[in-house]
Amino acid sequence: MIVVIDYKAGNLYNVGNALKYLKAEFTVSGDPAVVSQADRVILPGVGSARAAMESLTEQGLVEVLQGLRVPFLGICLGLQLLFEVSDEDNTPCLGLLPGTVRRFNSSQVKVPHIGWNQVSGVAGQGSKRSERTIAPAVPQPSSKLFEGIPAESFFYFLHSYFAPVESPFTLGKTDYGDWFGSVVARENFYGVQFHPERSGEIGLKMLQNFLEVQSS
Repeated sequence: MIVVIDYKAGNLYNVGNALKYLKAEFTVSGDPAVVSQADRVILPGVGSARAAMESLTEQGLVEVLQGLRVPFLGICLGLQLLFEVSDEDNTPCLGLLPGTVRRFNSSQVKVPHIGWNQVSGVAGQGSKRSERTIAPAVPQPSSKLFEGIPAESFFYFLHSYFAPVESPFTLGKTDYGDWFGSVVARENFYGVQFHPERSGEIGLKMLQNFLEVQSS
């Protein structure tokens, strides 16, 4: 059973439509008992980190999510909540990945980051924009999520905060004034900063790949 977490803020409608298109059976629930029995879990993300964590806490889902042993996918804010803390209202998050989620500098780039952008592998991570033109092409993230997806593919982004790129758990990075972590993975936990449900056929392919990930 696939469970899409309902924490009163996620983009449930679009994620649900994408799963229906893939003919995947799923349920939307914020019940810890239902989530703990899931075969795989999706945490979509729209809204603030503080409100999302407060809702997850009130519903008794924090410890359930931290203890999952089945494939988990965090989307957008769902990726950010995997980290220790978000600078958005200095919010403690799930703590499944080390690091802090920070806000884009509005004096350097337009905030929020909206639109299509590329996901690259992490070779040479931390490179500045000025170095990108001389850096060699890097492979697509080495993850089951990206099987059959061309390197340097474009996905749809909509966010004001970003994950660190300097992490052993960063599989993909994206350039928006500077590099940030756009794909992360640790054991059974996966996260993508972009919205696969809004990224056309490429996004649907990535979601299908997640549905085929085997439990560890």
